[in-house]
Amino acid sequence: MDRFRIDVIAATPQPQQVIWVAMHQDYSEVFVADGRDHQPNETKAGELVIKHLLAGNRGHYGPLEYPQITFNVGYFPHSLVQQLRSHRIGVSFDVQSFRYTGQRIVDVATGDRNVEEVFYLRPVGKYNNRQGKKYKYTENQRQADVQWCIKACKRYQERIKEGLAEEQARGLIPFDARQHFVLSCNMRSLMHLLDLRWKRDAQLEAQKFCDLLFRHFEEWSPAIARWYQDNRAKKAHLSP
Repeated sequence: MDRFRIDVIAATPQPQQVIWVAMHQDYSEVFVADGRDHQPNETKAGELVIKHLLAGNRGHYGPLEYPQITFNVGYFPHSLVQQLRSHRIGVSFDVQSFRYTGQRIVDVATGDRNVEEVFYLRPVGKYNNRQGKKYKYTENQRQADVQWCIKACKRYQERIKEGLAEEQARGLIPFDARQHFVLSCNMRSLMHLLDLRWKRDAQLEAQKFCDLLFRHFEEWSPAIARWYQDNRAKKAHLSP
């Protein structure tokens, strides 16, 4: 959907083995690092973590906190960024500031940048509001909103020329300007974030964010991601 994008910047290699080591040390008589040559491979480690840690909802999620992953997230609307930043347990954010990145807004005003690269508007289509009422967002409405964004950018440009600070002028632009950000979390926090924002009644853009996020989870930790998809995905079961 749209131009939303999530790239992985860095990730703990062999995350399922890392979890297995942490889990195994809980009940091992030996110093587990001494037995590294005999540790299970990544695939087997994932199977063992599911069998001894996750199956049956045992709830001991502590070992999932060791593997870390960092994402670069791009082109999502400001409203989505606000939702995500309210969940900071085990999650770190660095978000593009409108105080320092106003040139792209001026570029829209001058016609040097496409308005939809800088602002997000939902696609034309049928939607439900929070009360369940159905409505349609029409092409005419959307085009009028595009023009409103351009008009706001021109007002922003005008105020900047008059000497206003960016943090004041940004109050004139539409709310859902796009923002890029860096997000870092451990695997437990990643699952918790998915629990919170991949619900069936979550904001559309949040669901699309989670769709992209889960694809990377699947590539990084296949066995645990599959377990998550089968047992927790889109069910709003918050992780302990």
